[in-house]
Amino acid sequence: MSSLKIQGNPMMQYKIFIFPAVIGVLILISAVFEYVLTDLLPFNFSVIPLVIAGGFVIKSTIEATLELKKITAGMLVVLALIGTTYVGEFLPGAIVAFMMIFGEFLEELTLQKTKNAVRELVKLVPTTCRKLVDGEYKVVSIKQIREGDFVQVIPGERVPVDGVIIKGYAAINESSITGESMPVDKTIEDNVYVGSLNENGVIEVKTEKIGGDTVLGKIIKTVHMAQNNKGKAQKTADKFAKYFLPVILLSCVVVWFTTYEIMRVMSVLIVACPCALVLATPTAVVASVGNAAKRGVLIKGGIALENNAKITTICFDKTGTITKGKPQVVEFRTFDDFSEMEVLKAAAIAEKNSQHPIAKAVMTFISEKKQFNISEIPNADFEMLFGRGVRGRLGDDIYEVSNRKALTDTNGHTDEVVKFIDSQEKLGRTTMVIVKNDQVVGGVSVADTMREHVKETIDELKKLGIKRMIMLTGDNENTAQAICDEAGLTEFRANLLPEDKLDFIKELQTAGEMVAMVGDGVND
Repeated sequence: MSSLKIQGNPMMQYKIFIFPAVIGVLILISAVFEYVLTDLLPFNFSVIPLVIAGGFVIKSTIEATLELKKITAGMLVVLALIGTTYVGEFLPGAIVAFMMIFGEFLEELTLQKTKNAVRELVKLVPTTCRKLVDGEYKVVSIKQIREGDFVQVIPGERVPVDGVIIKGYAAINESSITGESMPVDKTIEDNVYVGSLNENGVIEVKTEKIGGDTVLGKIIKTVHMAQNNKGKAQKTADKFAKYFLPVILLSCVVVWFTTYEIMRVMSVLIVACPCALVLATPTAVVASVGNAAKRGVLIKGGIALENNAKITTICFDKTGTITKGKPQVVEFRTFDDFSEMEVLKAAAIAEKNSQHPIAKAVMTFISEKKQFNISEIPNADFEMLFGRGVRGRLGDDIYEVSNRKALTDTNGHTDEVVKFIDSQEKLGRTTMVIVKNDQVVGGVSVADTMREHVKETIDELKKLGIKRMIMLTGDNENTAQAICDEAGLTEFRANLLPEDKLDFIKELQTAGEMVAMVGDGVND
C-alpha cells in the first residue's frame, strides 16, 4: 500500500490523525449501538465505515500494485473486503480495513521527523532577494534568479544562492551548511552558500548555482531519499504476500469444493489477512521511537532502529552536538601592569558597536564580570577592520580588538603576548589582543565550548563495545583536535561540507562498518 501523504503546510500534518480516528469512531458506534441503529436506519450503519475505509484500502492497494508491478500484502485484504461485503458481514470488513489504515498511520508517524527536517531546510532559502536590475538592486522573487545574476546581501539576511563575492566583505554564519560554529569573514572571490546567514557587512554575489544544484539543494535531496527508508521487517508483509496469497486462495478453493459454504471461505480469507503482520512492525517501531524521543533521541525510521544493534562505528557532528554551538570567551588575560577593569573597558569601547558574533561574545563576558555598567561606556567612532578586528576612536585615544595582525602596528609587545596567542590558537580558539594607543594591554580568546557530560557519554559508548568514534566537522584541524582531546575522541575529520560527511560515511560502510551518525541540526 502507499503511505498516507502529508502536505507541505505544517498545519496539514494533523490530517493523518483525523482519518483513522474518524474510522475508529464509526466502527465503535457500529459495534456498540448495532441494534439501536438497525431500528432507526433503513440500512446497516457498518456500511459507512466499510465504504470509507474499504474504499481507501482498495484504491491504495490498486495504485501500489500498478506502481510496483507486483502483488502486495494489501491484495489479500482487498479480496477479504469484497468477500465480507458480498456475504453482508459489513462490520468485520470495516475492522479489517481499519487495521490496515491504522498500520499505515503508525508507519507515517515514524517519517514525521525527517519530513519536518526537510521543511526546516526549505525555510533556509529566502523567498525574495536583491537582484541587480538596470544598474540598481531591486527586491525580486527568488524564482527570478538565474546563473550569472548579481545579488546583494545585507546584514541579517540569508544568502539566496551559491556564488562568489564580487564586492564587499561580511561575517557569514555557515553553521546550517558546513556546521562550523564560528562565523567566517569573507570578501572578494570567496564562495558563499545559499541558506548561510550574513551577520555583519554588505556583499554583492555573482550567482553560480541555484535550486537543486546548490549545496543546500543537495542536502534536501539526500534527506528526501531517506524519507521512505523502511526497515526490512516492515517490508516482510509485502514479500510474504507474494507466496502467501496464492496459498490462501488455493485454500479457499479447497474449502469451497469441500463444504460449498461461502461463509467458511470468507472465514479463511478474514483469518488469513496479514493485519497482525501489518500492525505489529509499525507498532513496535512507533513504541521504540516514542520511547527514545522521551529521552531526547529522535529515530527516523525502522531501518535505523533495526540496524542499531549492529553499530560498530559512531560519527559525531561537532557544533551543537559535542559543543554548545555558541561562541564564548574561554580565556582572558591582562599584560604588563594594566588592571582587569582597564583592559575590560578598552575592549568594551572597541567592541560596543560591533554586530559581529565574536564581539557579542566578548561583550557578554564583560557584562558578566559586572565591574562597570556597559551602558555607561561612550560610543566611539567605530571602524571594522576586515580580516583583522575592530577599532574605536574616543577623543585622542584609539582602542582595538584584533587578531595577531595588530602586533605589526604596535610600539612593541612582550614574548608573553606572543606565547598567549600561540597557545590559544593551538587549541583551535579564535584569539585577539586588546590594544590601547598602540600598546597591547590584554588578550582574549573565544571558542565553541563543550556540552556537559560529553566525555562521560563517550566513555559509556566505549563500554558498550563501540569500536570507533569519529568526529566530523566543518571546522579547521586545530579546533577539531582540541575538541577531540577534551571529549576523549581519538579520530576526527575536519574541513568537511555535509556532502563530504556523507561520502566519508559511505566509505566506512563500504569497508564493512555499520555506522551511526549523531547530529543536532538539519544539515546533519
